[in-house]
Amino acid sequence: MTMKKTLIYIAFTLLFNTQLYAQIDQDQLGGWYMYFFDAKFKESSWGVQGDIQWRNWGVADDLEQLLIRSGITYRPKNAEVKLTLGYGNITTGTFGDSEATVKENRIYQEALFPVKFGKRLYTNHRFRYEQRFVENQDFRTRYRYNLFLNIPLNKAVIEDKTVYLSIYNELFINGERSIGNGNTVEIFDRNRRYYALGYQIKQGMKVQLGTMRQTTNAWAKNQLQLSFHHNF
Repeated sequence: MTMKKTLIYIAFTLLFNTQLYAQIDQDQLGGWYMYFFDAKFKESSWGVQGDIQWRNWGVADDLEQLLIRSGITYRPKNAEVKLTLGYGNITTGTFGDSEATVKENRIYQEALFPVKFGKRLYTNHRFRYEQRFVENQDFRTRYRYNLFLNIPLNKAVIEDKTVYLSIYNELFINGERSIGNGNTVEIFDRNRRYYALGYQIKQGMKVQLGTMRQTTNAWAKNQLQLSFHHNF
């Protein structure tokens, strides 16, 4: 490749990347609204969990994602761990005026380890492995690790009418770089850092309001998050 062609190629690449990154307004606050449930089958070790999430590029408009996910859970009797095999259906929107969407079917396996430190630090460690079937892409996999931390503020333990601080950080790693049609992704997929205030209404019912900073290789954006957590 001659020097002239090389410079043209570099200029075109930089221009294309700038336009690509500029498609998403990184200063705009997004909105994620979520319902999580976790149910046990009476005294059995088996149960079911899931979540429904409506994610917007803006606080109240411009669909980012609609995620519907559920799975069968198993809690061994003599171990503090919850194992899950689940399925998710995801519709991903495009930032801005476009109404184009991408469909994804996802199978996942996860292990959740709760660990309490002292009297007030409640942590959970979640390891999740995903098999992803994304529209117009090759089969993909992804690894996720999430560290959750809940700290009661007005009481010594999290019980009815407790206000608590909720923090988490989740790292996403892609299993493959090639996704088909000559396209590739980075090994690092994204990171999510979250801070919120939570309130336990009563046993099995909690609500949280906070913000999450999501960072990818192309952009970083803040999301307002409102979630309801229902255990029964």
